[in-house]
Amino acid sequence: MTRSSRAVGIAAAFLSVYPSTRLRAQASPLGSAQTIDTIVVVNHNIFDLEGDAPGFLARLANRLHVTTRAGVIRRTLLVNPGDRYDSARVAESERALRWLFVFSRVRLDTTRIAGRLALRVTTSDGWSTKPQFGYSSAGGDATWLAGLVEENLLGTATALSAVYHKTPDRTILDFRHVNPHFFGRRTRLAAEYASKSDGKRGVWFLGVPFFETGAARALGTDGEAASERVLVFRDGVADTVEHRALRIGVTAGVAPHATSRDFVRLWASALWRREDFDSVGRNPFPRSTFGAVGGGVDVGHVRFHVLERFNSYARREDVDLSQLLHAGVWAAPRAWGYPSDRAGVGAELSGQASAIWPGGFVVLRGAANGVYAPGAGGLDSGRVSGAVTIASQNLRRQMLVLHAEAGALERPKPGAEFDLWVLQKGPRVFGAHQLTGSRMVWLALEDRILVRDELWSLVGVGIAPFFDYGGAWYADEAARLGGNVGLALRMGPTRSVHGDVAEFALGYRFGQGWTGNRWAIAVRSGVVY
Repeated sequence: MTRSSRAVGIAAAFLSVYPSTRLRAQASPLGSAQTIDTIVVVNHNIFDLEGDAPGFLARLANRLHVTTRAGVIRRTLLVNPGDRYDSARVAESERALRWLFVFSRVRLDTTRIAGRLALRVTTSDGWSTKPQFGYSSAGGDATWLAGLVEENLLGTATALSAVYHKTPDRTILDFRHVNPHFFGRRTRLAAEYASKSDGKRGVWFLGVPFFETGAARALGTDGEAASERVLVFRDGVADTVEHRALRIGVTAGVAPHATSRDFVRLWASALWRREDFDSVGRNPFPRSTFGAVGGGVDVGHVRFHVLERFNSYARREDVDLSQLLHAGVWAAPRAWGYPSDRAGVGAELSGQASAIWPGGFVVLRGAANGVYAPGAGGLDSGRVSGAVTIASQNLRRQMLVLHAEAGALERPKPGAEFDLWVLQKGPRVFGAHQLTGSRMVWLALEDRILVRDELWSLVGVGIAPFFDYGGAWYADEAARLGGNVGLALRMGPTRSVHGDVAEFALGYRFGQGWTGNRWAIAVRSGVVY
């Protein structure tokens, strides 16, 4: 029952929340009576050869790269020639282009051509063909990867990747494919297959989401197939469970009210699955079949804050500060395969609220879901979480961030427990699986100081004093909390399609939940708020 409720929630959230994250409206001096006569697309290659990038490297990268096709850019836009000018839809189109993850820079503005209104779309491609060589370490536990990723195949915004990962737990050969225009203008296809040293797993999605705030309908299907071993950690020691699953879900949505600034959406989902957990080597392995249906509503007022140097360097970032409410209910009856002590009715509720001031913002997020099973005499499983993020750029060349988060699980499925090393939350220089459990808290204070926004037109550089405190533990044990304080060197690419920042952190550990020296080094991705 836990898996079915999550699957329904994930599918509904993808269809209803993903497209609702749009740019806030920008003030327009044009007035509502202006009509867009034409759209001019100007797409630049990766490097401006007159900039300060190393000349040979810039010329080589530009020659090897296939520039994004103008047709891909036009298909992504949410406005067309002949439409009335709407500043919110123009801003939303700018965000949609950024969310293709093939550009390093995107800008939409208006101009006049022969006295007629034209929308000018200016983009700069990011470097998309990337051999992957990565390494991360925290508390002495190392992870590395190697592979090849192409995120803009022949200029079509289609992504293909093959990456080999080695973690302290297993090795994984991962293949991914994403096509935002699989069939027609708005149909999206995403698929991933992971061949692990201890199993295999595949997931997929195909459908048309609510591709803009004003979209009237959505339809999609998603699924999962897995035969794998799941590791459950307690006090750093792993217990191995065999997991076999096959899941297929369908979600449809309709918006009785949808404008370029707010929406009300209704959704309905149906799910069929086979899923079992048991001890490794069990023969014959259990075989269970389940079904569930659900429905709900999403309400949102769209507002985005466009920042620079928040989670990356030398690019505009869209921080979602929308007012959102998501509510759903689903049924998993005994007649559809659920045992009497797990059949019942589930509900989920999530929301977001925010406030903005000059130079900063605060955003609150919360979510809860649970399954009531009459045969079990109460709550069968559940999850509750909440977070607050406060960010300020009021000090020159600095981003000060305070983040607090907490969560609790009731009867989670194996492998779904909080693992702060996997989630990249909690004290950042602690080792793998040192903080795991069904309860978690995390407090982070970080001052991201800019050293250079773009060095040689290749990389941004900064430093960040940090303080982390938190932990994870199980309900039947005392809270296990630890912390660290230190300094991180932050470096992020400025000409890549993604601006992911790498972090080299040196910290002093205190409290519980750690082993070894108090001083530790972590090489990892920077925290994303």
